[in-house]
Amino acid sequence: MLPDPTVLAPLLAPYGGSTDLDRHRRAHYAAMAVKSHLDHGEHDWSAYNDAYVRCVGVVDELVPLAAGLLGACRVPDLWRWPIPESVAGLRLLHERGVPLGVVSNASGQIAATLSRAGICQAGDGPGVAVRCVVDSHLVGVAKPDPAIFLHVADAFAGIDNSRIVYVGDSVTIDIAAATAAGLQPVLLDPYDDHVDAPFARIREVAELLTLALPRR
Repeated sequence: MLPDPTVLAPLLAPYGGSTDLDRHRRAHYAAMAVKSHLDHGEHDWSAYNDAYVRCVGVVDELVPLAAGLLGACRVPDLWRWPIPESVAGLRLLHERGVPLGVVSNASGQIAATLSRAGICQAGDGPGVAVRCVVDSHLVGVAKPDPAIFLHVADAFAGIDNSRIVYVGDSVTIDIAAATAAGLQPVLLDPYDDHVDAPFARIREVAELLTLALPRR
């Protein structure tokens, strides 16, 4: 899920930002790439905010104002816009019998957000059934701390960490945590912002079914 562009687009339009939703979608990944390049962790989103508003076309002199507004308004409950390809890919993986789970840096809301959108839930329900939904706020540890993955141990009992693939869109948060935990890290990189990366990348979730990963 992404910060809801249907809210952010009109919010930034008075500063010159585009209202095109695809451009906002692109802006998220461009901003995540900048954040990772600068090695900013979970609690520093200043570079993300600046890169995001620039990417949607906010004029230079208004970037500080627009970035500040974005930072103030991009609250956890706004991180709710489903990525269509990811939703479809999740269902495809489920249909192929792949064990699934969610591990998210969140604020206590992620399970309800995913369920309300009909994407997934732990156990049976309207969305894809996953084995667990781990919310960093509820378990008291957040990526890039690999200890967050200790909270999936029961759900994936009997499966060695080296056989578990973890997909995320942040190098400094997701890839770092998965690597430290001994999982197979895969970056969701739909716009090829990390072409020289030393780890696996996919453009959409369904590619996991054909992705060749190194044996350990």
